[in-house]
Amino acid sequence: MVGLLLPDMNNLALSTNGTKVVMASSTDEKYPPENIIDGKSDTFWTTTGMYPQCFVVAFPSTSSVDSVIISCYNVKEIRLEKSTSNEPVEFEKVGQKELTASSGALQKDTIHSESFEAKYLRFVITSGYDHFCAVYKIQVSGTLY
Repeated sequence: MVGLLLPDMNNLALSTNGTKVVMASSTDEKYPPENIIDGKSDTFWTTTGMYPQCFVVAFPSTSSVDSVIISCYNVKEIRLEKSTSNEPVEFEKVGQKELTASSGALQKDTIHSESFEAKYLRFVITSGYDHFCAVYKIQVSGTLY
C-alpha cells in the first residue's frame, strides 16, 4: 500500500504540497487548470483553441527541480521555462520537447532532466496535433527549500 503512494510523495507539483496554478491561458469550468496538480489521473485541464497555450505553477518556496514529466493528450510541442523571482516574471527557457503523436493514448514524456532552481514553472504548448489538447498531470521531482 505504501508503495502506491511513493511516486507522488516526491512530486512537488501537487496542491497538497502547497503548489498552485497561478495562471492559465484558457479555462473551462468543467476542466480547470487546477486539475493538473490535484494528484488524480482521471482529471485534466483542456485548452480552448488557438496556440500557444500556457499555464504557470508556483511552488510554496524556491525549489530544486531535478526532472519534469508531463502526462497529456494531443500536445505536439511544449517549452518549459523557469523563474526564481518573487513574482511570476523574468522566465528563462530550460527545455523544449516535441512529443510523439499517440493515436488516442495518453502521452507521457520527460521535458527536462537536469537540476535547476525555480519558484515558478511556465509550460508553453506551442503546437498541438488537434485544435484542443489536454494536460492531465505534471510530475516535478525535486526538493522544496
